[in-house]
Amino acid sequence: MGYPLGVVRKLLHRGARTHLARIFSKAHPAEAAHTLSLLGDTERQRVFTILLEECEFSHVAAILSELEIADSITLLQEAGAETTANLLSEMPADDATSLASRLPEPLAAQVLALMEAEPAADVRELLEHDERTAGRIMTRNYFALEEDVTVAEAVAALQRRNEELEMVFYVYVVDRHDHLVGVVSLRKLLTTPPSHQLRKIFFTDVITVSTNTPQEEVAKLVAQYNLLAVPVVDHEDKLAGIVTVDDVIDVLQEETTEDLLALAGVATEEHLTTKMSRSLRLRAPWLLINLGTAFLASYVVSRFEGAIGQLTALAALMSIVAGMGGNAATQTLTIVIRGMALDELVSVPWIVLKEVVVGGANGLINGLVCAMVAGIFYRSFWLGVVLATAMVINLVIAGSAGILVPVALKKLRIDPAIASTVFVTTCTDVGGFFSFLGIATLLMPLLQR
Repeated sequence: MGYPLGVVRKLLHRGARTHLARIFSKAHPAEAAHTLSLLGDTERQRVFTILLEECEFSHVAAILSELEIADSITLLQEAGAETTANLLSEMPADDATSLASRLPEPLAAQVLALMEAEPAADVRELLEHDERTAGRIMTRNYFALEEDVTVAEAVAALQRRNEELEMVFYVYVVDRHDHLVGVVSLRKLLTTPPSHQLRKIFFTDVITVSTNTPQEEVAKLVAQYNLLAVPVVDHEDKLAGIVTVDDVIDVLQEETTEDLLALAGVATEEHLTTKMSRSLRLRAPWLLINLGTAFLASYVVSRFEGAIGQLTALAALMSIVAGMGGNAATQTLTIVIRGMALDELVSVPWIVLKEVVVGGANGLINGLVCAMVAGIFYRSFWLGVVLATAMVINLVIAGSAGILVPVALKKLRIDPAIASTVFVTTCTDVGGFFSFLGIATLLMPLLQR
């Protein structure tokens, strides 16, 4: 934005409203939104109030469209129904719908009633579709013409409607009943003789999605076929809207962020500037679940107190086995979750076999290194054997759990990205402690020589 965050905070502290408003009004909406996101909740609210009073509504609406959903909703709730309605009326329908769908009742109903008629109708139509589908994220602001229109007429129509269209990548060709019959790229349109009709130049093999297609599937299609936009058709094959590449990027970023945060047991709505009390509420449940599984691992260790009492070196080494199992499981789990997101998980038995072999090989390599170090440090050949054997066993467990747990959770319709880490870590902790201490107990006479 050209102004450091410290400058913005200093101006806010001094009450330099006009100067602050000038900074944000000259900034690109994405840059302004980024600066807002770095401010604390109270600071963000104060700056937003200044922007509402000093800047054009269209610019403030554009900034809100670039903010994280959770931050935007918080600001809109404080702004009130009338202001929120005015802001949403200035946004593209898909962005306005995304915010309207997350507003609490009865505020959402009040906002829709106060919005301008045409934007409100577009938002209501998009809200009829399920969340996270093409119908919910599509825009109806597309450029479509009938097939008997000439190239010259198409170019003239595009010039007339240029300002009202969000972005034009393709000309969608429809019949008299609005059925999508083809598509013409802008390059093809501009390099074709003006007298030609669209029916003679449109491309008929159009990649489309339905209104209920999951948004992740839409993103995959756009990435796979290098599309700038994908048309959305309803149950009658009529053109209902388009999903543009900027929305696809938002979907990919959202899905990636959700998966990464879920693997760590962190909610997607938490940020660095989130209030301490809210961060506590969001994190505590997952930590309590982890605590419960930790007690299970602790119980396994308690069953071998006698062995640990006879050979204290076991207490020092057992965490290595469990820790390496956890690291190996995280590697497998990350690859599997990514594979599920990209639909690469075709043959589960083969992938399980692969992960077992890779886990066993890694266990053998790391186990031999551990065996040599333990053997030299503790001067015990058999202690090295125990450590190496337990390492192989636990890394096999890590590979197996890393694939089987998320697959099982998916079949149970539980998000694997959210719940897998807890169960996989439990498997490697319990497996690591049990294998290491169990083998050590069996070989105790040899270890005490």
